[in-house]
Amino acid sequence: MNENAGKRAIRKLLDLADVRIGGDRPWDIQVRNQGFFARVLAEGSLGLGESYMDGWWECDALDRFFARVLRAKLDRRARTNREVLWAAMKARVLNTQRRAKAFDIGKRHYDIDNDLFAVMLDKGMNYSCGYWREAEGLDAAQEAKMDLVCRKMGLASGMTLLDIGCGWGGFVKYAAETYGVKVIGITVSREQAEFARVFCRGLPVEIRLQDYRELRQRFDRIISIGMFEHVGFRNYRTYMRVVHRCLESKGLFLLHTIAGNSSTTTTDPWIDKYIFPNSMLPSSRQIASSVEGFFVLEDWHGFGPHYDKTLMAWHRNFNARWEDIRNNYDERFHRMWNYYLLSCAGCFRSRRNQLWQIVFSKDGVRGGYESIR
Repeated sequence: MNENAGKRAIRKLLDLADVRIGGDRPWDIQVRNQGFFARVLAEGSLGLGESYMDGWWECDALDRFFARVLRAKLDRRARTNREVLWAAMKARVLNTQRRAKAFDIGKRHYDIDNDLFAVMLDKGMNYSCGYWREAEGLDAAQEAKMDLVCRKMGLASGMTLLDIGCGWGGFVKYAAETYGVKVIGITVSREQAEFARVFCRGLPVEIRLQDYRELRQRFDRIISIGMFEHVGFRNYRTYMRVVHRCLESKGLFLLHTIAGNSSTTTTDPWIDKYIFPNSMLPSSRQIASSVEGFFVLEDWHGFGPHYDKTLMAWHRNFNARWEDIRNNYDERFHRMWNYYLLSCAGCFRSRRNQLWQIVFSKDGVRGGYESIR
């Protein structure tokens, strides 16, 4: 395909989303390298992201660009490329989230640099969606989310709680301090574990560097916030089996996860390569199938648009304090991280991605579960 033909093809696609090449609106794009068109047509999402990292194109409002592109389903209209075909084949043949690979995501994403996450996140280092129903800022939204989870779980002093994927310890610290529970948190990130142990010092909290499949203890309550996205569709039943064996008979389990509108076995190639290797978003059908025979579904709460606000707050923090950490990174990383945050914000704004909190019991709450919002 010659350069002009490639440009015409991209222009025709972007017209469907009301995005102009060389336009003056915030969501329009400015192409700096004419190789951009052939690269995107040949490599799809991966080429789009890498060409942005390389400075081949600019956009004043990437979040608005992606919201428009995804609402118009341009990614589905574009032709299938080799990256997607390979990702699909790999997912069918290999279990990339198997136990031997469990710690990869920790090493390649969460262990990047605690300073990076410290400048971006709230004071509790919560790397998941905040709850903005009545909150004014990021700290308040994250505390509201943590308290929402605690109230949904009916936490009370003396209960035992397991946090699968505890991150830097923000939730376990809040639950132990505010509700008096005894907590075990597990993570596959060495940096997170070391930080969380210091962060929760003096509280009835134990932090472990551990894969969820190794769990054998029983708990009154189990929660998992933003970890299920790393489990993989081949392991959903295994995950639920582990939670079932670790939950007391009258216990409750809360799953907080990003999700997609349709079932898939792959993830976006750019996200897989640069941000969350071996990750994938579950669908409602995949989650429901994974819990059959294990749990009673008590409550399903969706607040995906809140993640748009959370990501935009992270984006503001990251750029406001970029000077504090820029010596640790190059400009390509800076562009990559902005692309990550803003493209994800666009995904939630377009309603392509969802955020769900789902409450399960083992045998059904006697008299019924009261939904809490």
